[in-house]
Amino acid sequence: MQGTDGLLIKILIYGLLIGIGFVYLFPMIYMGVYSLKTLDDLLNPLVNWIPTKLYWGNYSKADQVLSFFPTLFETLYVTVLPSVVQTAVAAVVGYGFARFEFKGKKILFALVLATFVIPPQVTLIPRYIFFNELHILGSLKAFLLPAAFGQGINSAIFILIFFQFFRQVPKALEEAAQIDGAGHFRIFFTIALPMAVPAFIISFLFSFVWYWNETYLAAIYFGDALTTLPLQLQKFVATYQKMFPAGMGLGENQLNEGIKMAGTLLSILPLLIVYFITQRWFVEGVDRSGITGE
Repeated sequence: MQGTDGLLIKILIYGLLIGIGFVYLFPMIYMGVYSLKTLDDLLNPLVNWIPTKLYWGNYSKADQVLSFFPTLFETLYVTVLPSVVQTAVAAVVGYGFARFEFKGKKILFALVLATFVIPPQVTLIPRYIFFNELHILGSLKAFLLPAAFGQGINSAIFILIFFQFFRQVPKALEEAAQIDGAGHFRIFFTIALPMAVPAFIISFLFSFVWYWNETYLAAIYFGDALTTLPLQLQKFVATYQKMFPAGMGLGENQLNEGIKMAGTLLSILPLLIVYFITQRWFVEGVDRSGITGE
C-alpha cells in the first residue's frame, strides 16, 4: 500500500508540474509556431500547430519595423546603467540600515519601505515637474538620478534584500577586522561585499527586468529622445502601416498575426537569453541568500 501511495503522490506531483509548465510554455509555443507560418498557412483552417514550411519572412519584416539591433543597444543602455547604479546604492543603504544604529533609523527605514507601497502614479506628476525643472527629461538622467538616490524602480525591495542579507553576516567577522585596524569602508568593501554576491545577482537581475519592461515611465520621461524594444512593440502596428502602406499591395505585405508574433518574440528574446545564461547563478543566489549567520 505504501508503494502504491508513493506512486500516486509522484503521479500527482508530476501531473501538477506538467500542467503548470504547460500554462507557462503555451504562449511561447503559440508565438513560435505562428511566427513561422506563411500567410497561406494562417488562412488555412487545416494548418494548426505544424506549418507546411518554415517561413522566416515574418521575422525579416518585424526586424525592420522594430529596427531591432539599434533599438536593442539603446534598450541595454537604458536598462543596464540604471540597474547597476540601483543595485550599488541599494547595497550601501541596506548595509547602513543593517550594521549601524542611529536616531530615527526605524522611521527612516519605514519611509523607505513606504516608497514601495505608494503607487508610482501618485508621485508621477510632481516627479515629472521636478525633472522638468532640472532639465533632465529626454535623457537617461531621468532614470539614473532616482536610482542614485535609492528611489529607482522598486528600489525599496532591493534595499530590503541587502538589509536582510547583511544582518545574517556574522558580526564576529567585522569585530575581527576592527581589531586588525580595518575601518568601516574597508570592512564593507573587503568583507561585506564579497559575501553579498548572491544578493547582488538577485537584485541586478530583477532590476534589469523591471527597467526593461518599464514602458509607462520611459514613454513619459524620454519622449522621442530614447526608445526601447517594449516601447517599439507598443507602436508596432502603427509603424508597420507606415512602412508597408496598404497601397503597396495585398498579400504578404499586409500585417498579419505571424508578423505580430515574430515582433513579440524578438522583443522578449534578449530577456530569454539573459535568463538562460544566468539561471544557474540566479538559483544559486536565491539558495545562498538563505544562509543564517549569528
